[in-house]
Amino acid sequence: MHESSLGGTLRDYLTGDEIDETTFEEFRQLLARLLVEELGYPKERIRAKVPIRYCVDGEDFERPVDYVIQDGAGRPIFIILFCAGDVMSFERETVCAGRLIEGGPVAYALVTDTMEASLLDVRTGEAVAHGMNAVPHWDRLNDMVAEAEIKPLTDEQREKQTRVFHTYCGFIYGACCSESCSLPPMPKKK
Repeated sequence: MHESSLGGTLRDYLTGDEIDETTFEEFRQLLARLLVEELGYPKERIRAKVPIRYCVDGEDFERPVDYVIQDGAGRPIFIILFCAGDVMSFERETVCAGRLIEGGPVAYALVTDTMEASLLDVRTGEAVAHGMNAVPHWDRLNDMVAEAEIKPLTDEQREKQTRVFHTYCGFIYGACCSESCSLPPMPKKK
């Protein structure tokens, strides 16, 4: 299922700006509210719809990450991807995103449909917790990140991760499921 516009607007929880209402945006807004109001995440440390830009075979592509959580210096420490469908089927794509995010890799990543979630160790690619209780409290996230072993990718690792990530993105975002889909095609050359 593709994300599509519902033709209206809603107020963004993080910024207060009017944004397009889409089939998934209400869920993103609920997730942002959960992070801030129940789990203690500072609003100013959460960035929404941060693009991962990458190149495959000379073509430039972009895939947004729903939320990137930053440390005090603005470095990414945690990413969250929203998915529609079986959460476990999005785990590998989410790990790749955590490895490829600009300024990363991050220590942990989360994929969720707001009813189920997988917390992923980005270094190992393993799920370390499942369920909505897997979303760490802000203080716990900081402890987890401080204890994590984070190593930059080599050029060879980055190339391999980019190709895997592109495979997922091309399948989910590149091909339309019907003529009625209102999403524009995935950007190519920039």
